[in-house]
Amino acid sequence: MGTFGKRLKEARKIRGFSQERLGIEAGIEPATASARMSQYEKGVHQPGESIVKQIAAVLNLPVPYFYCEDDETAHLLQCFHCLKKDAKNQVIDLAEKLAFSV
Repeated sequence: MGTFGKRLKEARKIRGFSQERLGIEAGIEPATASARMSQYEKGVHQPGESIVKQIAAVLNLPVPYFYCEDDETAHLLQCFHCLKKDAKNQVIDLAEKLAFSV
């Protein structure tokens, strides 16, 4: 299982979706939704960009979350995605101060 499949499976389970339900809500044909989601999770097939965007929208996650190799960055993206614009700007300001202070 690759990074995408790992993140997809974790996010789906945390949100209580079955493979079938997530696939259907992401716009995949009901007859193949479960099988396709299983293939994505196992890394047998990679979904196209539009399907990834639909899956991300259903799970309320940013697309880059699915491709983060380290857990800390994935978690940070997940948290940042949920913030309102003002809070995002505050986080960016703080991160810049922390990253670039000598």
